[in-house]
Amino acid sequence: MASKKLQLDTLRSVALFSGCTNKELEKVARASDEITMTAGTLIVDQGQTGREAFVILDGEVTVKRNGRKVATLGPGNIVGELSLLDHGPRTATAVCDTACTLLVIDQRRFLS
Repeated sequence: MASKKLQLDTLRSVALFSGCTNKELEKVARASDEITMTAGTLIVDQGQTGREAFVILDGEVTVKRNGRKVATLGPGNIVGELSLLDHGPRTATAVCDTACTLLVIDQRRFLS
């Protein structure tokens, strides 16, 4: 399990949260759950409805849109952030390239 300091430092490096105060970042961290996923695990699937975002604490994730690789993400990146704001379909697929530690931010908890 990642330390609270690592969680806060990682959240601070995410563009979406870069303007947040320490107190606000602590609220986001409390509204999050830390999970681990093995290499090859599907995080989000393009076209499916999402209700959470994933902040990468450790590991690498490949993002594909329409089957074509568009990015490789690592610690400090976020996947599925649009789902925190709307109930629309996922715009890309994300799969763990390595074992990953992620913070899951549920939309309901985030909005509260």
